[in-house]
Parts: sequence; structure tokens; C-alpha cells
Amino acid sequence: MKMKKVSCGPGHIRGADLMRAALLVIVLAATGLAPLTSAQSLASRTKAHVEALASERLEGRLTGSAGERLAADYLISQLQRIGAKPLPGSADFRLPFEFTAGMRDGGTSLSLKCPEAEVQPRVSKGCAVDVGAGAISALSFSDNGDVSGQAVFAGYGIVVPESQDFGYDSYATIDVKDKIAIVLRYFPEDADVKTKSILARYSDLRYKALQARQRGAKAVLVVTGPRSPNAGELIPMSFDTALSGSGIVAASITGAVAGMIFEGTDHTLEEAQRSLDSANPHVGGFEIPGKVIAVHAAVVREKRTGYNVAGYLPATVPTAATPKPWIALGAHYDHLGHGENGNSLADKSQAGRVHPGADDNASGSAAVLTVGEILASQPRHRNVLLDFWSGEELGLIGSTAFVNAPPLALDQIEAYLNFDMVGRMQDNKLTVQATGTSASWARVIEQTNITAGFDLLLQPDPYQPTDVASFNQASVPSLAFFTGTHQDYHKPTDTADKINYEDLDRVAQFAASITRRVGDLDQAIVFTKVEQLTDTTPRAGLRLFTGTVPDYSTEA
Repeated sequence: MKMKKVSCGPGHIRGADLMRAALLVIVLAATGLAPLTSAQSLASRTKAHVEALASERLEGRLTGSAGERLAADYLISQLQRIGAKPLPGSADFRLPFEFTAGMRDGGTSLSLKCPEAEVQPRVSKGCAVDVGAGAISALSFSDNGDVSGQAVFAGYGIVVPESQDFGYDSYATIDVKDKIAIVLRYFPEDADVKTKSILARYSDLRYKALQARQRGAKAVLVVTGPRSPNAGELIPMSFDTALSGSGIVAASITGAVAGMIFEGTDHTLEEAQRSLDSANPHVGGFEIPGKVIAVHAAVVREKRTGYNVAGYLPATVPTAATPKPWIALGAHYDHLGHGENGNSLADKSQAGRVHPGADDNASGSAAVLTVGEILASQPRHRNVLLDFWSGEELGLIGSTAFVNAPPLALDQIEAYLNFDMVGRMQDNKLTVQATGTSASWARVIEQTNITAGFDLLLQPDPYQPTDVASFNQASVPSLAFFTGTHQDYHKPTDTADKINYEDLDRVAQFAASITRRVGDLDQAIVFTKVEQLTDTTPRAGLRLFTGTVPDYSTEA
């Protein structure tokens, strides 16, 4: 349902707007998402927001679904309740964007040849092989095209970016430039629980493809190893993490095809996987000499429409002389639906269940609404933009669409604050990422935290796989708040009853204070470009992973 622009809060709606408002209340009440009253406490508001957005009635808020539309209705009702308005020039809080919602394989194929077989008889095994449907299938985010190159085994294809004190880089000892990278699906099978938890967050197929692409690989071929669940099976196209091109040819191959590629080497696929499954960072991949792979990738995509939701609180003083008179806050409100698009980590007993996404990312959406409500009752020297992104779980599609076709000038936004998974704080630890995007952030955060009292982990890196990356690319000083990973990530068990609401309230209060402090500055803070690591050296740290990887792609 689309709502017409109103000049004031919902108490001033008249005529046709009154009828639409009444209908919205009926819809929300029927789904258990009735708006909150102003008398409710801050804590009960954050809890009610999370419970509403993580309700099973919203079916996991998959982008483009009826559940996404119901969630947008709820967010709009809350924006109206606190007095927010649609963006200037817009009559609606909804901002549509097109995305790829489905696809099919259009005839992907592979040829394996051994040009060195005549001089090296050993490599002749498994040569002159052509495979097609049933043995290879493009991954949903693959580019279309034809590529060829020497085969290189890159282990699990996992890279844990530098930042803390955990090192893992599947590419540390190999060169995949202009070659075809063969990688295992999932993550090391025999690692301890803590290590698995870290590596799982970097096992997303699109993220693996991005790492191969950054190192110059022409294509990445994924095989489900013999020691993994679904051993040897092709990965269905619906089992991928994003639904748009990734800038590299990417496909799934069967265990039988991988076996032919490995024939004539010193390793079988099972032996290679076993050596990697302890997660020993010193066990690496290896070249497969003498074998050249040619891949033809063809993906046919279906387009649909998703919706960002955006509103703003106008400044309470004139902004004509204010440099960069906007400050923005955002969180993605979409999640995984029933886990049908491939980025679910549910086990077989949980397959097909609603993924409620309470922490990821009803918690972040609740934080943005709560910060908005706090600021709505305070003087504002800048306009406060409140954004709710869809399509984040499909590759930052919503926020990327916003910065690529912005409804307001991005150079007028002083700063952007992002919230992704902020509801499961442990031991008072709050991670603040992207602090390197302005020299002003360290002092602002330090001063604000005197009252808040968090044990802060500051990470300068803005190249995070969450919506903050979109604004960093647009040269907007940014911060991203994150309370840490947990075992319920991308599973049906990420439920509202597990949220730490007291600390979620504190995160919202902390962010509101930062927003107020930055918004009151006479001179806007200045953007600093953080150089992105080339990711060609062994890893010694961890960048906390809060979603899927950025969609640095060209549409195939």
C-alpha cells in the first residue's frame, strides 16, 4: 500500500488520507504489528519493533515478497508516528529499485584439455572432457561469458580480512591470476566451534567469488567436497547468496568433474579436503599442472522490484548556511525469507522454515527507529535522514541503488551511521567499523562513550559487507555499529526472544548522542579515503562480517 504525503503527524491526516491510515492500522493489527503509543518506554519500543519485524507473519522479509511489503508498512507507520516526512520531492516513503529475483541456467558448459599431455604423459588422465547440464551449473551471481585458463586448487577459497588476530587466507601461497580457481563449498569440517563460527561468515559463495576476482582469476568453480554435506552434488541456482552479476564467471561442478580435474596430480580431492579440514592456516592450495579449463557461463535472469523505505526529520532551524545540511542513519530490514536464496546456514532439519532475522536485522531497524524517535523531540541543526534498506542480503542492492540514483545530493550528507546486527551484545563489547572514513570520528566516539561506557572495538576499515560500503564508495564519512556474531546467524533460530534489549537501547542512545554531536557541528566533518587492502598477503586479523558481500558488480 502506498501512503500519500502528509504535512504533520498521523493526528493531522484528513479525508482520503484518513481512510488510508485507518486501513493501514487494520492491516497492522491483523498481522500483530499495531503501532506503538507514545507512552511506552524506550525499552518496550525497541522490543516491540524487533518483535514486529521478526514476526513469522512477515515470512522472513525476503526482498520483493509480501513480507517485505508488510515490514515496509510497519516502518512507514512508525516514521509517521514520530513526525518524519517523505523525502523532498517525493509523495511516498517507499523508494523502488529493480533487482534480479530469479534465474535459470542458459546452457553453461565446461571443457577440460591437457595441451602438455604429449610431453608429460602423466597429465593425460582426465583430459579432452566436455561436460554440460547435470555436471556443471552457473551460480546465480555469475557473469555471462567464455573464459579459459590453467586450473589451480584454492582450498576453501576463504579469506578472513585483516583487523584483529585471526589469520586465514586460502590464497596466501598460490597465484590465480588469469587462471581458473577450484574451491570447496562451505568451510573446514573439523575445525573447533569458535573457528567454524568465524570462517562460516566468510564462506558465502559470492564472497569467495569476489576474493578470486580480486586476485585476477578468470573464473571460480565450486565443488562440494566428499567430506561435506551434499557431497559431490551440484549447487542449485537457488542456493546462492546474491542474485546479480559479480564480475567473474562462477559455476558449480560435480564431484565427478572435480575428480577428473585432479586426475594425474599428487592429490585426490578427498585427500586435499582432509588436509584442509582442521583449518590449519598453513595448509594451502596448489597448482594443477598441465590442465586447461574452458568455461562457457550463461545465466538468464528475471527482474522484480524491491523497496527501500526513507523519511526525514526536518531541521528545527534554518539550514541555508549549514554546510552539508543532512545526516543519515540506516539499516537493512530485509532478511532471508524461508532461506530459499542460498545464504541460509540452516541444517536439514530446519530447511524451509521462516528465518525471522531478529538480530539480522530487525535489531538494526529498531535502532534506527529509536534514534529517530529520540531526535524527533530534540533541536536539530541538520535534517535527519532515516533509511531502511531492502536487498542487503542479496548483495547491498537497495543501498547501492540509493547511492547510484540518489533522491538527494550525496555531497550534502555530512555523515552516515549504519546498524547491522546490534541486538546480541556480549560482555559490553560494541564494534564500531569504518572509523577511518574521517579523522573526526575518534574524538567524537571517545567523547560520546564517556557517558555510554562501552568496551569499544574501533575498526578503521569501511569495506565491510554491509550497507556502510555503499556510502563509503560515495565518499560519505560513515560508521557501522555491530555487536558480534553468534550461532543463530542466518538460521531460523535468530528469534526476538534472544535479543538483549537493554543493550540494544544503549546502542540506540549512544548513536543518537553521536548523531546529535555531529549534527550540531558548525563545520561538517571531512571524508577520508581508506585505502583498500589488496588482500595479497597472509591474513592476521578478522573483519567482523555482518551480511553478504558488497555487490561490486556489473550486470551480466
